[in-house]
Amino acid sequence: MKSLRVETSLLLLLFTTFAFADSGAQKSFDQLKSLSGSWEGKGSEGQPLQVSFRVTSAGNAILSEIQGPEDMVTVFHMDGDRLMMTHYCATGNQPRMVGTLAPDGKTMTFNFLDVTNFQATQPGHMQGLVVTFVDADHHTEDWSFLGKDGQTHHQLFDLHRKP
Repeated sequence: MKSLRVETSLLLLLFTTFAFADSGAQKSFDQLKSLSGSWEGKGSEGQPLQVSFRVTSAGNAILSEIQGPEDMVTVFHMDGDRLMMTHYCATGNQPRMVGTLAPDGKTMTFNFLDVTNFQATQPGHMQGLVVTFVDADHHTEDWSFLGKDGQTHHQLFDLHRKP
């Protein structure tokens, strides 16, 4: 009888852990949906940027389009219990990253998983993204690019919602 209670307790703990993991990724995805709309700002070197976010595919994907010196597209989506993104880079490759939300709910970090269509002749690939939610009308995006020289380069976008 005692072992049955222990087994039941362990099963409940296991199911609760999976439920919290799933809700955390879904919460992050829902928070990204709040960025839907048009944004403008500047990059690290002061270059003007336009960024748009659009919820698409019956709410199952978020399309982000960066319009600036190099136009790029990123698609965010759920993959089971994890938040994923695929970045369609101007270098011609497509890095995939897994996202996690900080406990305070203000910072979302995407870490490199793998890259498709990577060629040795390309200058490198995106390695990470940190999105910081300043308020409902202001966020930053810190993009990390791993060059083929092994150096990591950052590009910070400071974006405000367009009226």
